[in-house]
Amino acid sequence: MNDLEKFIIHIAEEDNPGEDWSGLIKSLWWVKKGNWEKAHNIAQDIATNDGSWIHAYLHRVEGDLGNAAYWYRRAGKPVKTRESLDMEWTEICEELLEEK
Repeated sequence: MNDLEKFIIHIAEEDNPGEDWSGLIKSLWWVKKGNWEKAHNIAQDIATNDGSWIHAYLHRVEGDLGNAAYWYRRAGKPVKTRESLDMEWTEICEELLEEK
C-alpha cells in the first residue's frame, strides 16, 4: 500500500489528521473530510509555493476561479481549468506525501 492509499484510508477512518503532519497535509486532509474552512485557514498561513498551490486548489473548490488564478500564479503553477478537482487533489497529495 502506498502513502496516498494510507492517507485516503486515514481520512475515511479517523476524525482528525495526524498531529505530527505538516500544515500542508492537514489542509488536504480537512478539505477531503469536507471542512473547506478549516483547510483554508491552514493553507492561507503557509507562505510557500506549495501553500499557495493548495490555496489555489481550495479557491477552485469554492468556485472562486479569479482568486484561484492569483494563487496559482503565486505558486508558479499553471491555472487549472480542465483537470477535475479530484485529479488535482491527488496530484498535490502525491507530490507532498513523497516529500515527507
